[in-house]
Amino acid sequence: MADIVVLDVGRYGFVMLKYYTPPHGFEEDATFTDGKALFEALWQEWLDMKLYLIAKGTPLLEKGYKGVFESLTKEKQSELIGRKAVFARMAGIGL
Repeated sequence: MADIVVLDVGRYGFVMLKYYTPPHGFEEDATFTDGKALFEALWQEWLDMKLYLIAKGTPLLEKGYKGVFESLTKEKQSELIGRKAVFARMAGIGL
């Protein structure tokens, strides 16, 4: 649902471009020189999007992502957090 592009810019690291809106282009950008920091930023984007989709159309969204997460069952919280380890393993990153 979010337009996110990550570019490898060689010795300069990686650039993450977010939220594309024509005709202006991307609304946000961030530069990373460390792959693990990039992974953490992408992980947070994924988690925030999941929490947004869970709360979309409900008053729960007013609590912010942290509030949405805390309102979930412990089982659902563990399920979401467990995905981080799966993604890290797929990316070849040790946590």
